[in-house]
This record gives sequence, C-alpha cells and structure tokens, in this order.
Amino acid sequence: MNEINKYMNHILIVDDDLGIVTALKEFLYLSGYYVSVALSGEEAIKILKKQDVTVVITDILMPGMDGLELTDIIKKDFKACVIVMTAFCEDYNYVDVISKGASDFIFKPIRFDELLLRLKRVLNEIQQDKTQLKMIRTLKRLAITDGLTGLYNSRHFYEQLKKEIDRTKRYRHALSLLLLDIDHFKNYNDSYGHLEGDRVLVILCETIIKSLRKMDTAYRYGGEEFTVILPETSRKEAFVVAERIRESLKSTNFEPVSGVSCKITISIGITEYILEEDSSVLVKRADEAMYRSKENGRNTISVL
Repeated sequence: MNEINKYMNHILIVDDDLGIVTALKEFLYLSGYYVSVALSGEEAIKILKKQDVTVVITDILMPGMDGLELTDIIKKDFKACVIVMTAFCEDYNYVDVISKGASDFIFKPIRFDELLLRLKRVLNEIQQDKTQLKMIRTLKRLAITDGLTGLYNSRHFYEQLKKEIDRTKRYRHALSLLLLDIDHFKNYNDSYGHLEGDRVLVILCETIIKSLRKMDTAYRYGGEEFTVILPETSRKEAFVVAERIRESLKSTNFEPVSGVSCKITISIGITEYILEEDSSVLVKRADEAMYRSKENGRNTISVL
C-alpha cells in the first residue's frame, strides 16, 4: 500500500452510504487513482493518521462527526485537500463549506464526469502550490548562498551567528569563530587570471568542508575571506580545526598554467565567544586575530 502511495494520488472517500462509497471507489480506481474508503468521520481520521492522503471526498451529513467537522480537523491537522458532497438542501451552502477550508463543493446525486473534473482541478492546484513552494525555497536558498563556492554568504552568516550565540547563552556551551583569508590572493589573480583565482576559492571551500563536523557551518564572508562557526568548541579545539584546514590547503598543488606549480596559504584568526558580548565584537576580534596572522608572516594561526 505504501509503495502505491509513492506513485499515485491517494483519494479517501468518506460517506455512510455503502452504495455511494462502492460506486465512487470503483469509478476513481478505474480513472487511475488509489482509493481508500471510510464509513464515518472517525474512521477517516484513523486512516489519515496512518497514510498519506492527497484528497478527501466527504459527505456533509453523516452520523457522529459530520463532513464540516471532519473538514475542519483535516485543515488543522493534516495536509489533504477536501471536496465536500451534499444533497440539495438549505442547511448548508458553498460559503459554509469553503469557510471550513474545503477546496470544492459538489451536489448529490454525483455525476461522475463532474466529480472527475473537480478532482483534477484540485489536484492541479495542489501541484501548482508544490511548484510555487519549490520556487520559493529555491529563491530563499539562492539569496543566502554564494554562487561560486556553494557556501552560505555573509548575510546568512550573521543570521546563523546570532542563533548560535543565543544557543550558547542558553546552554552555556563554548562557541568559537574562525576567519580565514587567502595570502597574496590579489597577486595570484593578477598573474593567472580570475578563472584560476575562482578555482582556488572552490578548492579552499572543499578543503574547509572536509575539515568540519556536521554541526559546524562555513561561509564565504567576502572576496577571499571565509568564516567558520564552531558550536560547542573552545579556542583550543578550534585551533585543531584551523590547523587541519591550513595544512591541508598548504599541501595542495595548484597548476595555473602548464608547467607552473604553486602553493596557496591562508592566514587564520580564532576567537571564542564571551558571554553577553555583541556578535559584532566577536567578529571584530576574529578579524583582528586574522590580521595578526598576516603581520606574523602569513600562513599561520592567531588566537585572540
């Protein structure tokens, strides 16, 4: 059953009339849908808790839980859309049904061709919503990601740093920050071109990622600068991570042009968060530590 749900839309028919349930189930099954049935709202809830249902088609008048109550519960607790069925009567109208969150409304006696059209329309709306949600997620990801390296950008860095600082305050865990800068990167770019410079940035990015744990996060801070947030990590522990990155990059051979072999080094600054200080102070201290590494001859690590 679960295997079927992966590939087909799952329709749940809810009605206390066994004849209607049987007829609708057969028609929708022949139309290419996977169909479940329930003879009451309570039974429908049990199915919804156990299985992924795409659309619920429910009668409005049923003993116990009626169709509007069921619709209300579905919209609050489940992801399925709802089509409500009812006989012509003055007790319920389109506004009542839609206000409860139903996607559509159809009168009995059910015309199969009309039901199929309404079902397809609801399914099409579901697909459009999924596509739109996917686009929104993609745009959000692009907004916080560096296009060249695939790392998060500085905008997301500050957002995440604030979250990690809040977590550190709450649990009193250590939190360290690395700031890395490629040594003599402008000279390398001027000598071999920006494409080769980009290659260095990408390889450094890969080197950083390979050196981190799952809880750590790396960012392209700007230009040839990168930052790494290390939760639950002291300065001493952060130094081990920084040395691993520095040594790994130093041992990498670059060949920007045929027959020319180059070594790339980085200067790294490390600092540990001090409780109650502002994030800007933490970043500034990491920056100062990195510049101390530059002043000390580059290809080194400084801790402040």
